[in-house]
Amino acid sequence: MKLKPNKRLSQNFLIDKNIITKIVNSVPINFQNEILEIGAGTGNLTEFLINKKPKKIYLIEKDKNLFEILKSKFDNKIKIFNEDILKFTKNNLLSDNSIIFGNLPYNISSKILIKFVFNKEKFKFKKLVFMFQKELADRIIAGVNTPNYGRLSILCNWKFDVEKIFEINPSSFYPKPKIKSALLIFN
Repeated sequence: MKLKPNKRLSQNFLIDKNIITKIVNSVPINFQNEILEIGAGTGNLTEFLINKKPKKIYLIEKDKNLFEILKSKFDNKIKIFNEDILKFTKNNLLSDNSIIFGNLPYNISSKILIKFVFNKEKFKFKKLVFMFQKELADRIIAGVNTPNYGRLSILCNWKFDVEKIFEINPSSFYPKPKIKSALLIFN
């Protein structure tokens, strides 16, 4: 049975194992790191993160059906929260050595990013590794006096050193979105 993505939640599941490997290898992960994955979906990225053997892994998944799938797949290995990241307040989970991953739902990705920009000290993390639609990623990394430069560029570069790692084609997802994606790392 193929899982039917929820359009209302802007779900596109990353299925390309080569891209998943590149994402997981884009930052060093070891036994001292705690990982928080936002919108874990079907757990494709989660499996690769577990193989890196971090200290702890936490997942946040809003979709109740996906939460149940993740729970049956990983429950004894990780802690899973069936919550909305925008309402998530358990900021004491993480340490200064935490890495937060997210294949963010495109319809709320800027809201999620802003939450972490304004709460960087409260949530305690070392890096954000977020996937956005390419257009939004270009606005985030835009330089001064360029057409894409604006509020998001200013806010993100105020708190972070942001780096574009690579672009991701629609064929890497199910269902295929109509646009490209990009992976950004916020240090």
